[in-house]
Amino acid sequence: MPNLKSLLGVEHPLIQAPMAGIQTSAMAVAVSNAGGLGSLPAAMLTPDALKKELHAITAGTSKPYNVNFFCHHPPSPDAAREAAWQQALAPYFAEHGIDPASIQPGPGRAPFSPEICDLIEPFAPPVVSFHFGLPPPELVERVKGWGAKILASATTVDEGLWLQARGVDAVIAQGLEAGGHRGHFLSDDLTRQKGLFALLPQLEQALKVPVIAAGGIADAAGINAARVLGAAAVQIGTAYMLCHEATTSPLHRAALQNPTMARHTALTNLFTGRPARGIVNRLMRELGPLSGAAPEFPLATAAIAPLRAKAEAAGSGDFSPLWSGANARGCKAVGAGELTEELARAFRGFSR
Repeated sequence: MPNLKSLLGVEHPLIQAPMAGIQTSAMAVAVSNAGGLGSLPAAMLTPDALKKELHAITAGTSKPYNVNFFCHHPPSPDAAREAAWQQALAPYFAEHGIDPASIQPGPGRAPFSPEICDLIEPFAPPVVSFHFGLPPPELVERVKGWGAKILASATTVDEGLWLQARGVDAVIAQGLEAGGHRGHFLSDDLTRQKGLFALLPQLEQALKVPVIAAGGIADAAGINAARVLGAAAVQIGTAYMLCHEATTSPLHRAALQNPTMARHTALTNLFTGRPARGIVNRLMRELGPLSGAAPEFPLATAAIAPLRAKAEAAGSGDFSPLWSGANARGCKAVGAGELTEELARAFRGFSR
């Protein structure tokens, strides 16, 4: 099995998780320059914004970096489901003086496509990672063609085997503790999802490619536990959310720093239509974190957006997606490079 440091060309087998809406290229540059693998989330970026961010990364570091994309299939709008969703939210619209007829389509999230591949190919990012499966085989081959290493998330052993059979260089084991969107793609059945320390050794035993551990890892103890169970590297997200380079909102930062709030996270589909882990807030408590009325990902976002805007303007996170993993204790208001170097010390002291 190849060594992840050699495979990715990094000093430390540590990947900063791509976090859409929480970071820009500045964090990726800081982590890469500190010897880890910095990541840029691209799913919510327009083509012009993506190109700008890639220019910033290549100007800011000569070290390897990762660009992350979603591979979902955009759904067709369902008028009946949209109506049911607006009905579920009607009391909140009335409370905040919002006319449901004024709601505009949400910003959406674009899956990897031939057009995006055309855009990034001149930059030849050394690592490209995918969430929700993989793009069509011809696009995977194009990415491999410029020498990029491909990583992809698996939430079950079946998904890991599927990814390995399609040529990924390493599989990210996304444990149930991980913050943000679940990466499942073979089944929507959440009962198939496992905690990291159950999933990781099963993937490590079943696969021939390296396995990267993700979910609930926030410090040296978590890193060492993952490596004992066979992880070739770790991917860490939540711990970076208070870093100076993070674009985490003040409301979100306050929630992460509130021990009582940060301890209570749940999977919810209320904000985007797809299960994602975040800190429990009013909307999740009152509607229940998972709702069959929510439109498919990412269509649920549109009706939530005006409620979020009104509440945030009033200083409330009641309708905001406060993404977080189940373990926020590693969050620190320091530079992302400094946090990377601190986490990297766990690797230097590790013996198996």
